[in-house]
Amino acid sequence: MELNKVKKIYQQGKIGVPALRGIDLTVEPGEFTTIFGPSGSGKTTLLNMIGCLDTPTEGEIRLNDKKVSDLSRKELAMTRRYNIGFVFQSYNLIPVLTAYENVEFAIRLIGHSSELQIKEKVLKMLAEVGLKGLESRRPNELSGGEKQRVAIARALVKEPKLILADEPTANLDSENAAGVVDIMRKMNKELNTTFIFSTHDPMVMKYANRYINLKDGMITADERRG
Repeated sequence: MELNKVKKIYQQGKIGVPALRGIDLTVEPGEFTTIFGPSGSGKTTLLNMIGCLDTPTEGEIRLNDKKVSDLSRKELAMTRRYNIGFVFQSYNLIPVLTAYENVEFAIRLIGHSSELQIKEKVLKMLAEVGLKGLESRRPNELSGGEKQRVAIARALVKEPKLILADEPTANLDSENAAGVVDIMRKMNKELNTTFIFSTHDPMVMKYANRYINLKDGMITADERRG
């Protein structure tokens, strides 16, 4: 994934409000990257650009050596469906479905699996995130940390190349936040999945091997760690 001089300006009436101001960024496969910054710094907008959920006002985004602007709406939808997983701070689980069914729903969207394969993959992923025995519970029967683990399992079950997590620990206490990031780091190492997550929590930063600081829509620091 590569961003070249990406700008995003939102129009509020006659006023243009810049959210991103000339972002240059290359993301390598297998990185575990945190984008750190206060509310309003442009973190969510940047993740939306990387995830092909929004288009830049200026600049170029390339994914797998293809210009995103050259892709049709159908190609963009297929890219998001097969190659990118999303984890949101509000979980975005379907309330009438169980933990198992929420994860199952994601894998059915991409097809290509038998009923037995689907069951095996879903149960394995729920066990990986520490939810074995809770498969039949609905979201209202789960804690905040457990809901976020379901969301992570749902994102990972289709084996995407890239996971984008927008403030995944924002609604969690410190213990659950650490547990959620531990799971993402484990999956990153075992599956070589690229993770990019935004946060304003300094505690979460220590888990990343790449740290990007965003302020007023600009990258003010970009550090890699061993």
